[in-house]
Amino acid sequence: MYAFIVLLLAVLSRLLPHMMHGTGLNITAVGAGLLFFGSRRPRWQAVIAVAAIALSDVYLTKFVYGFPFHISGYLVTWAWYGALCVISSDLLRKVTFLRVAAGVLVSATGFYVIVDFALWAMGSMYPHTLAGLGACYVAALPFYGNDLVCTAGLSAVFFGLPVLAAKLVEMMHDARNHQTLQ
Repeated sequence: MYAFIVLLLAVLSRLLPHMMHGTGLNITAVGAGLLFFGSRRPRWQAVIAVAAIALSDVYLTKFVYGFPFHISGYLVTWAWYGALCVISSDLLRKVTFLRVAAGVLVSATGFYVIVDFALWAMGSMYPHTLAGLGACYVAALPFYGNDLVCTAGLSAVFFGLPVLAAKLVEMMHDARNHQTLQ
């Protein structure tokens, strides 16, 4: 159930800033949410995660930004989201600090490299030259930095809370056993 709550938080982190009449700080829980969801749910449920994020994309594009929605512009992004859930199901089957850190790097860097390449290749914003590709990646660096920081911080929270809760339960259990022995 916790995985679905995290997924809901990921979706809300995209929607709430706009619902509160702000544009936000480009801080979302999407990367961390997908990493956590993918690590806790069967692979086939990646479809649920991608559908939830996709619906938020449709809503934001049509109703918040007022742009026409073209599915072709989102297919690469959604494919990456599904791939991230599948990758995390293997990588984070056993949660360790190094595995979560690797997941954070894969999430943010993969999104940056794949989605910005698709933006350059399919869009008209940058010339279809090596210099245009470089300009696209340079322009996206601030977003990459934000995504890396957000994904790292929120992954620490999402993966750390269950560990902390288990430790607290263990400590309470040990304290009760200790009192019983006295």
